Amino acid sequence: MKANDVKNSRRTFIGTMAVTAGLSGLAGVVSPLMAHPASGVKPVNVNEADEWFKQIKGKRRVVYDATQPHDILPFAWPRVFLLTNEATGTPEKDCSVVVVLRHDAIPYAMESGLWEKYNLGEVFHAPDPHTGEPATRNPFWKPKPGDFQIPGFGEVAIGIDQLQESGVMFCVCDAALTVYSAALAEGMGKDAAALKKEWVAGLLPNIQVVPSGVWALGRAQEHNCAYIFAG
Repeated sequence: MKANDVKNSRRTFIGTMAVTAGLSGLAGVVSPLMAHPASGVKPVNVNEADEWFKQIKGKRRVVYDATQPHDILPFAWPRVFLLTNEATGTPEKDCSVVVVLRHDAIPYAMESGLWEKYNLGEVFHAPDPHTGEPATRNPFWKPKPGDFQIPGFGEVAIGIDQLQESGVMFCVCDAALTVYSAALAEGMGKDAAALKKEWVAGLLPNIQVVPSGVWALGRAQEHNCAYIFAG
C-alpha cells in the first residue's frame, strides 16, 4: 500500500468514527451539554454565557456561523465586515461581531499544542493555509507577519488574537467538544472525560464556552445580530 493510501485510509477511519459518535450522541443530546461534576470537567455556566452576550453593542451587529474550516473565511469575513463598515462611516467601536465555532470548526478554539498532540488538522480536515496539508498548529492564533495576504488588500490581520483586539467575540460549542472528544478518546483507548477536560483546559484566551453552537446563534440574534454563514 502506498503512503498516500495509508494516509487517506487513516483519515477516512477517523472521520467515520467521529460521525458515528455524533449520530449516537444525538439521541441523548441534552445530557452531554453539561459535564457531570464527577467527570472533572467544569459544567457550562449558562448564566455566564448569557452575560457574555450582553457585551454585544453598537450600531452594526453580526454573528458568523463557522461550522467547518472553509479555508480562511471564518476569520476573513469578520475583518472584511469591520474594514468595510469603517470605510462607510461606522468605526470598530460601533460594531459587534460574534463568531460561533461549532461542529468541525471547534479546533480553532484550541491552542496549537492540542493540534499537534491529537492531529486535529487531520481529524477535522483543517488544512494549513500555506501548504494545503493538515495543519499541525492553529494557523489563526498569533499568525506570523505576512501569513495572510489577500489580492487587492495586501496583508490582513485575521488571526483570532488580532480580531479579538478589534472587539470580535469568539465562542465554542460545548456539545461538539463533548461528542468529538468522546469519539477521539474511544478510537485512542483514552478516557473521554479526561480528554475533554484537556481540550477545555487548552482553549484559547477569551473564548467563551456555550452549551451549543445553535444555542449561541439564537442568543446572538436575540441581541439583534444579523446571521451570516461563514463559508
